[in-house]
Amino acid sequence: MDVVILMGAPGAGKGTQAMRLSEFASLPHVSTGDLFRDNLKRETKLGTEAKGYMESGKLVPDALVLDMLFDRVAKPDCAEGYILDGFPRTLPQAEALEKRLAEVPDASVQVLDIEVADEVIVERASGRLLCRSCDSIKHKTFSPPRAEGVCDACGGELYQREDDRPEVVSERLAVYHEQTAPLVGYYDERGLLARVDGGRSPDDVFASLRGLYRRRRGA
Repeated sequence: MDVVILMGAPGAGKGTQAMRLSEFASLPHVSTGDLFRDNLKRETKLGTEAKGYMESGKLVPDALVLDMLFDRVAKPDCAEGYILDGFPRTLPQAEALEKRLAEVPDASVQVLDIEVADEVIVERASGRLLCRSCDSIKHKTFSPPRAEGVCDACGGELYQREDDRPEVVSERLAVYHEQTAPLVGYYDERGLLARVDGGRSPDDVFASLRGLYRRRRGA
């Protein structure tokens, strides 16, 4: 089982790169953010509990995240592995994942950390647009849609998430540096971490991620 963990601050480009790496590696892209938004849309109990945390830029409690994630990766399409985007975000989450994977004899873990300066992240996030229908991502400055407010891929409505507002992004970055950044040391000590300069173009970042993925597997 191949498990790839994409790390990086909110807005570092994990979602975009995870989708590309998922297609390249033929592994499902598992995004905790997408799973929570799906629960919010369907107004499930989990979505209601998570809503307040997400809209204020704070981390959703570990117990909620773990229940949701482990239910997802237990599905048949994850039997050969998966790419994690947005998980783990705390040391207890990392330890819970490590414990779970210890029960899988052939599990192989690779952690790819996309590093981007905070000021760049605020600029990126404040212009990010998502499609309500297909979840495609565009940007007001870097990759604007052909028609304002309209998704190039499916014609759906483009919108800005509440947690992409500059003041919320700044709060999310503060939380990241306090609670999530220590994971870099956690995985580095285990020899699982590789760093990638996320300040370059998306294609250059993906080329680095793809190369590291292939090298890890001897391809």
